[in-house]
Amino acid sequence: MYYDPAVVSYETLLVVFFGSHDPTTPDRQGPDRGPQYRSAVLYQNEEEKQLIEDYIKEIESSYSNPIVTEVVPFEIFYDAEDYHQEYEARNPNQPYVRSVSIPRLNRFKAKYPDLLKENAH
Repeated sequence: MYYDPAVVSYETLLVVFFGSHDPTTPDRQGPDRGPQYRSAVLYQNEEEKQLIEDYIKEIESSYSNPIVTEVVPFEIFYDAEDYHQEYEARNPNQPYVRSVSIPRLNRFKAKYPDLLKENAH
């Protein structure tokens, strides 16, 4: 999988990223805790870094706690293990998927219905 800006803009990726989790919780996402669950967004150039920083400034007042998402340069990306690929689609009845992943996705869909229509292919 790779990022293609002709398909989806970096700005849209930021909306999806920040809109689909709580960026104010250090080392935590939902019930998962630990440094591997920290919120981090990667940039490949100064333009992307500026877009991230501007977006954080734009949304930070809508949160009651500070945004703690790390803004870090992209260095290397590791693909997840095969069993993690398409995990939700292959494991729709798994308890975590049913109780955390699907509700999170549904909250995102309810919050951003126009975004989903714009990017439907």
